[in-house]
Amino acid sequence: MKLTLGSTQTKAIATVILIALLCLAPMALSEFRLGLLGKFLAFAILAMGLDLIWGYTGILSLGHGVYFGLGAYCMAMHLKLVASDGGLPDFMSWSGVEKLPWFWAPFHSAGAALLLAIAVPTLVALFLGYLTFRNRIRGSFFSILSQALVIITVTLFVGQQGYTGGSNGLTSFSTFLGMPVGDPATKTLFYYVTVVLVGLVICFCLWLTSGKLGNILIAIRDSENRVRFLGYNPVAYKVFIYCVSAALAGLAGVMFVLHEGIISPAQMGIVPSIEMVLWVAVGGRATIFGAIIGTILTNSAKTTFSEAYPDWWPILIGAMFIVVTMFLPKGIVGSIHDLLKRRKKTTSSPASPRSSASLAATAGTEPNNT
Repeated sequence: MKLTLGSTQTKAIATVILIALLCLAPMALSEFRLGLLGKFLAFAILAMGLDLIWGYTGILSLGHGVYFGLGAYCMAMHLKLVASDGGLPDFMSWSGVEKLPWFWAPFHSAGAALLLAIAVPTLVALFLGYLTFRNRIRGSFFSILSQALVIITVTLFVGQQGYTGGSNGLTSFSTFLGMPVGDPATKTLFYYVTVVLVGLVICFCLWLTSGKLGNILIAIRDSENRVRFLGYNPVAYKVFIYCVSAALAGLAGVMFVLHEGIISPAQMGIVPSIEMVLWVAVGGRATIFGAIIGTILTNSAKTTFSEAYPDWWPILIGAMFIVVTMFLPKGIVGSIHDLLKRRKKTTSSPASPRSSASLAATAGTEPNNT
């Protein structure tokens, strides 16, 4: 069996190798570094969803921090209620709230919290996506609108101190499903769960983009009007993929809270939302694996630079983004993909045909001119 670049078999092998390496990581990393990698993998789930809408469909969302934050808050609310042991969460008591708000009640259940962490971002994306895409709002106008959503959401969460924890957010968790969240064994378990989810999301994204749906999404990205003239409804496809991306962002938020132990409005603001887009840009748009590599590489560089150069790390990160944009416009994976395609085309191109006279001379005969 011959493997070709970008084939299903190649992607399957790449997925298996990646998951195998991630499963072996706990043997080589310290507890602290393993926790960081787990957090980066949670971000990678979000980045793959963002790649679906930006890389494949051409929808640049600068507000995905909202969907990430909503999923994270849903899980954090459950963890906070468990830590409160039947009483009011501490920040509510400090804010003068005397009774648990009605919308907190479903989060007593871990299952309900997980379900809502996916459902709430999806419903918000459905509402926003339908209104904007139906009215053919796209390009920079949609990007600005998504940033407006971030501003509104962050302002709401900061202002409702008694219900959301305000600017401090939610933290001080104790257990999840009876397991102490701070225990090293529990953290390792969370890491493996994240690895499994990353593998499932990779398979799901590759399945979505490898068939007819993927071709339609790419066609919408390249020429939406032409897709409409061919009889397809771009609105339905754009709303669907936008909701899928929001659901993956909510799932990423769940795993982030379990790894990090805190969520605040600052982590769902404009700057984090823009950083999420940069993860995909660095790794390579419309590659899926590029979203993972870009996320891990960018966040690892951010951690390394901040530890080694605490006063200069923002400049170094900015320089890295500039270098990638100038010299690798298609991202790391996209540029490697193009390089391999050019090399393959060069090595497989046939030699130029020789003239009949040249062939005859080589054979020692004269060409037949009759």
